[in-house]
Amino acid sequence: MLHIQCFTFNALAENTYVVYDDTKTCAIVDPGCYEQHEQEALSTFIKENALQVTHLINTHAHIDHIVGNQYVQTTYGIKLALHQQEVPVLRAAIQYAPDYGFTAYRPIDAEKLLTAGNAIQVGDMALSVLHVPGHSPGHIALYSQQAKLCLSGDVLFRGSIGRTDLPGGDHALLLQSIHQQLFPLGDGVIVYPGHGPTTTMGKEKRTNPFCQR
Repeated sequence: MLHIQCFTFNALAENTYVVYDDTKTCAIVDPGCYEQHEQEALSTFIKENALQVTHLINTHAHIDHIVGNQYVQTTYGIKLALHQQEVPVLRAAIQYAPDYGFTAYRPIDAEKLLTAGNAIQVGDMALSVLHVPGHSPGHIALYSQQAKLCLSGDVLFRGSIGRTDLPGGDHALLLQSIHQQLFPLGDGVIVYPGHGPTTTMGKEKRTNPFCQR
């Protein structure tokens, strides 16, 4: 069984996810833990549940989703993985981090480059990599067919979608990603977004005002 623990971190209320299965293997997705108490909350959960961290993954590299990368890498000795088209976005973050109040942000490089179709093994469970650009060029979603869930990052939210006014954003492409990559996964798939509460693909397909054709 796949388990997901969500933490809401930093001033931008970003969702950081710990994804793990019954083997106690886990992946940390989008660590937004910037303050010390946030870092401690993440590490305490991992320690108390006796989890082994084997993956550090960014769905995309906007600053609120990556400020905890250096902490996770240093603490658990693992390499950062993200889509190969997101590398320039990752490198650009250091330039604007202070504008968002993240003056202590320390960048790290991605050492594992992902592409669509890759499978990330978390214990006995697999997360499939979906390339869903639009919010950013190399944005990915992580889908578990076994658990019927999807970590959508900042592509799809409950009742909303990701912004496209940042560098590399493309509104038409974002909607294409949602309709061609996410909605076909099935109405019952639970969506774990980068901000806000969970939802389902079916609910967003029926009621999300930004996704109606």
